Amino acid sequence: MTNSLNPDNLGRMVREISAGGVVVRPAAEGWEMAAIEPQKESSGSRTTAKKKPAKVVLALPKGLVDPGEKPEQTALREVFEETGLTTVPIAKLADIKYVYVRSWGDKERVFKIVSFYLLRYESGEIDDIAQPMRIEVKRALWVPLEEAARKLAYRGERDAVRRAQEYLKSHSEI
Repeated sequence: MTNSLNPDNLGRMVREISAGGVVVRPAAEGWEMAAIEPQKESSGSRTTAKKKPAKVVLALPKGLVDPGEKPEQTALREVFEETGLTTVPIAKLADIKYVYVRSWGDKERVFKIVSFYLLRYESGEIDDIAQPMRIEVKRALWVPLEEAARKLAYRGERDAVRRAQEYLKSHSEI
C-alpha cells in the first residue's frame, strides 16, 4: 500500500484548502467551545425497523477558502455562517492535512489542508444561523472545552482542540 501523503501521489489529486476555528468563551465551570453537528448525508430509503439511535457527530466549524480570501478570514466567516457567532482571532493552532474520497459526484481523491485558529467569542447567539446553512449544519452548540477532545468526531480536530487547551493554559490573559 502506498502512502497517500507521498508527494508523488499528491500531484494526481484534487487539492482543497479550508480554514476553521476553535471558538472559546469563559463560563462558570471553565472554558466552553462552539461545536457543530453537521447534517448527515441522506442514506436513501429508511426502514421502519427499530435501530439504535445514531451517534451524534460533532465537528469544528470550517469551510473552503474563497479566492482572494486569507485563511484567517475564512475561519471567521465560516464560524459566523455555521454557528451565528462573531469572534476575534487569537492564534493559529495547526494545519491539519489528510486525504479523503468525495462521497458525492466524481468520487475523486482529495488532498485537504485545514488551518485551524483559536478564536475568542465576541457576540452572537449560538445556533442563530441563516436558513440556507441548515443544509450543512443541523445545530451549533456550546460544549465544555475539557470534554471537546472526546466529543469531536475527527482526529485532526481533536488535535486542534488540545492545542487550544495548551494555549489557554499558558496565556491566562485571554
